[in-house]
Amino acid sequence: MPELQRLRPDHAPAVLAFEKANRAYFAASVPDRGDAYFTDYPPRHEALLAEQAAGVCHFHVLVAEDTGEVLGRFNLMDVSAGTAELGFRLAEKATGRGLATTAVHDLFALCRTAYGLTALRARAAVRNTASRAVLRRAGFVETGEAVELNGEAGVALVRVLGAATT
Repeated sequence: MPELQRLRPDHAPAVLAFEKANRAYFAASVPDRGDAYFTDYPPRHEALLAEQAAGVCHFHVLVAEDTGEVLGRFNLMDVSAGTAELGFRLAEKATGRGLATTAVHDLFALCRTAYGLTALRARAAVRNTASRAVLRRAGFVETGEAVELNGEAGVALVRVLGAATT
């Protein structure tokens, strides 16, 4: 079973390989990151680690136990007052097996115990039915707030986690 790991410096090559291998797949449901994202990735990875060290964000990768390959990214961004925004992406070859839903549930435990979070927000493009389905299966509910994501219609969702314990 793949393992959810907190982002580390040594994950950089595997994360970049994951993003490159799935670029076209991701672009079918979310806007493409652009060529500069890939050519300038090492400093981006370092910036993510700095944000994580500051406690502003918590970044995670889903890693295949047998190969060490990154199969997904699960990020908690804009941490503030016990809440954060969840964003995630899963490799095309890893879809359809419940891995994203399981990883989100694993993240809930970290939110409560390690990060002191009591609620998560999420946004998804209306056309991104797969992400919306994962969020619904993980107990997120739509807030009714219409959002725009990179010029596209989207929905806002929330998931209350309960009291945090440390």
